[in-house]
Amino acid sequence: MNTKTNPRPASSAAVGADAANITDWRPEDPVFWESTGKKIANRQLWISWPSLLPAFSVWMMWGIITVQMLNLGFPFAQAELFTITAIAGLSGATLRIPASFFIRLSGGRNTVFLTTALLLIPAIGTGFALLDKNTPLWVFQLLALLSGIGGGNFAASMSNISTWFPKAKQGLALGINAGLANAGVTVMQLLIPLVMTTSIFGAMGGDPMTLLKPSGTLIGKIPAGTPTYIQNAGWVWALIVAPMALLCWIGLKNLIPVTPNLGSTFAAFFKILLLYTIGLLVTVGGLYLYLPAPTGLGLLNMWIAIPLIVVATLLAMKLVAFGDMKPNLTKQFAIFQNKHTWSMTALYIVTFGSFIGFSAALPLSITVIFGFTSVEVEGVIKRVAYANAPSALTWAWIGPFVGAFIRPVGGWLADRTGGAVLTQIISVVMAVCSAAVGYVMLLAYQSPSPEQYFVPFMALFIAIFAAAGIGNASTFRTIGVVFNREQAGPVLGWTSAIGAYGAFVAPVVMGAQIRAGTPQYAMYGFAVFYALCLVLNWWFYLRKGAEIKNP
Repeated sequence: MNTKTNPRPASSAAVGADAANITDWRPEDPVFWESTGKKIANRQLWISWPSLLPAFSVWMMWGIITVQMLNLGFPFAQAELFTITAIAGLSGATLRIPASFFIRLSGGRNTVFLTTALLLIPAIGTGFALLDKNTPLWVFQLLALLSGIGGGNFAASMSNISTWFPKAKQGLALGINAGLANAGVTVMQLLIPLVMTTSIFGAMGGDPMTLLKPSGTLIGKIPAGTPTYIQNAGWVWALIVAPMALLCWIGLKNLIPVTPNLGSTFAAFFKILLLYTIGLLVTVGGLYLYLPAPTGLGLLNMWIAIPLIVVATLLAMKLVAFGDMKPNLTKQFAIFQNKHTWSMTALYIVTFGSFIGFSAALPLSITVIFGFTSVEVEGVIKRVAYANAPSALTWAWIGPFVGAFIRPVGGWLADRTGGAVLTQIISVVMAVCSAAVGYVMLLAYQSPSPEQYFVPFMALFIAIFAAAGIGNASTFRTIGVVFNREQAGPVLGWTSAIGAYGAFVAPVVMGAQIRAGTPQYAMYGFAVFYALCLVLNWWFYLRKGAEIKNP
């Protein structure tokens, strides 16, 4: 990277020779930053996060769609609906692995534009699939797989933003980009229930279906028998994604010091599509080995399938790399030789893994735990539908909303503390709250009146989301301290990729424990993991004599 500090005029010519590419970028030079760099960097940030917001929405939309599919009587079991959500989570996490390296291969402008435009495929496809209850399960599973493109986009976007700002300002910048983009989960959870209540696309939108069970929105409960346009849950994102992709193409820039071998736009797009295709194919292979018949072979459990998919993705990327991609990837793969890559990966699982995992699993968990009650029938305890159940579509958005909008606050605090202290505090909060919510879930699951436990259930989950949101920012800030500028971007992308597997793990673990009648065990397990990572954070970054002390 160009680090020259000789004075240059504060003009557009000082940073680049054309509209799309910037050839000179020195954010650590105070004079350059104040005169020229800050304005350009802020422009990248304020285009970046709105384009990332619908990416989160498309990725996580299945958590709400599957709830409404259950209410409308789609012919799928609860376990199959949990599987759809989990597939989207797994795909989005896996696609973050290649996306971690896109910026240095294809440039920021090229990457963010194309990855945003690709969201149109799952958005439009989902709208068509939801028109008919007889659409096969595999179609929804395929669309959930493609929705993972939205999850992958986060790694590329965060890696891009990290290159624009000085280290001292990365905490707030990354907090804004990630936090406001994470709000896509909340926007999705609020918008989808609303757009399903009306024919916003007119005759082109198709016929409504009839609710078989009461549903809900932010503005109130919707009774059974209400016409519902569930297909709008997919199509509405096309209205948002298309103009955002255009804005990215017009307003974003490529940094030549970061991507010195940029090449043509076509070549940049080809690299992105090639590596995303590799990620999707590896995910399909892993799912085939993991999912039970008739979808797959059911040979692997989750804890073997995830590492296998991660390793296979990395190996496949190296095998298909060509030209300048080979030395570029080899150089970036050096992050795996640094022990701090692995410690920060674990810590980011605590924060973002929890945020995205609970965002995916919470709506259906509310529906299953509080939408049914345990009653004794002829000496046998059975779960039956419960009329006084709170609606997941009314309440599930609150936790992700808090977690997303508190993230910039976490970034601001992390810039002033170094990050590790914040990570330590939130790890304690998350461990305690997870154990407590597990106990509340046990009481609710066994109660004939589960709604009496809903308020403490939601309050504890909101606390978990808030802590995770702050921790998202504090861990990213620590990465900025621990790693140099060359490695920080790939590490940000890599840790976000592994943390995103929470969107797969949480629905699977919580779904399995709910079906087993022991929902509390899932939350107890998460609490133990948080406690272990608390020790890890102290050992590497807070204890006396730590190699990199980051108070």
